[in-house]
Amino acid sequence: MTLKQHFTEHPASVDETYLEHFKVAARFARCLSIAAGAAAVHAIIPSMCTTTASKRICELHSEMTASKRGSNALESAA
Repeated sequence: MTLKQHFTEHPASVDETYLEHFKVAARFARCLSIAAGAAAVHAIIPSMCTTTASKRICELHSEMTASKRGSNALESAA
């Protein structure tokens, strides 16, 4: 694999440019970091953030699988 392919092959497989893919992946990382923080708070104080992390993960999963990127990922996995 060439150096360029490390940055272009996967984004192209989900019909995105490198920059588009970077923005989506960075936003997902930010959302997952917030969900992880909520899960940590919940671990310490069980009455707080009882559904925050799981709701956000479900929302992100729905977003990913409902988009064109989700359908391409499912097709290539089959």
